Amino acid sequence: MNRLAEFLPLVRSSSRAAGFFMATLGAVLFSAKAIVVKFTYRYGIDAVTLIAFRMLFAMPFFAAVAWHQSRRASRGEIAVLTARERLQVCVLGLLGYYLSSFLDFLGLRYVTASLERLILFLSPSLVVLLSAFWFKRPVERRQWMAMVLSYVGVVLVFAHDLSFGGSEVLLGSLFVFGSATSYSVYLICSGELIKRVGATRLVAYAMLVSCVACIIQFFAVHPPSMLLQPAGVYGYSVIHATLNTVVPVFMLMWAVALIGAPTASLLGMVGPVSVLFLASWFLHEPITVWQMAGTALVLAGVFALMGGGAGRPASARQGAARPPR
Repeated sequence: MNRLAEFLPLVRSSSRAAGFFMATLGAVLFSAKAIVVKFTYRYGIDAVTLIAFRMLFAMPFFAAVAWHQSRRASRGEIAVLTARERLQVCVLGLLGYYLSSFLDFLGLRYVTASLERLILFLSPSLVVLLSAFWFKRPVERRQWMAMVLSYVGVVLVFAHDLSFGGSEVLLGSLFVFGSATSYSVYLICSGELIKRVGATRLVAYAMLVSCVACIIQFFAVHPPSMLLQPAGVYGYSVIHATLNTVVPVFMLMWAVALIGAPTASLLGMVGPVSVLFLASWFLHEPITVWQMAGTALVLAGVFALMGGGAGRPASARQGAARPPR
């Protein structure tokens, strides 16, 4: 019995360390998506083709998880989805995974990877603002200060990039901001559904909806001959689908189970910092004082929002995985 008592703290400590590792690595892999997208764009493909190939290669993994979840439901281990819940899953899949990702990819054609990641990190503040508007929830003074920090940080980097890129930076930033807004609406709307459906099933089913939507869009816009692409496009798409989509999704799920959603969310702040250095290393994007200052302000704002818990969306509190945008 004494040996068991000595052993349990070690198990808990190692589990917590594994949770920290998976949350951090998952955040880096999610954020590194911007680097892979930039490399893929060098082959001259458009956003429709890029996202279709990503979803095509990711689809088998999410289909396998969805099949497993449906088998559990058929055996009575979990509740069978109602018609209303199925409709909600479809809408959330189109909103949070399809539309958000598509707008993000459009924006990455025009803005730097560093600016893209900073704009996406405005999602927590957008959740607070949209919740205040829709649900008449008061915004605390701490939350206002946190949002001011975040937006000033993005404006610093945006103004710096705008001086070099002009109207293209403005257009790309609007696309990415639309992506962040779409994701924020997804977070607000998914809270209650996650309680009934579960995070794993919601992610798997909604991702399948998104995959189908992306593939339909591809064939609506392009002829089947566009499936024939240079080998590099297939290679980067496989990396994008696995290392930047499937792997971090499940890493984050496991991390939430081990260390909780609040801690996992805070570790996600490693993402913008990692992109800053990865973009410099792989894409030769310069690291300027403006970018460092802007990143510090955005992260300070996100930390302030998440630290108190009041601004955290319901889905995060329930342990939802971030969508692989």
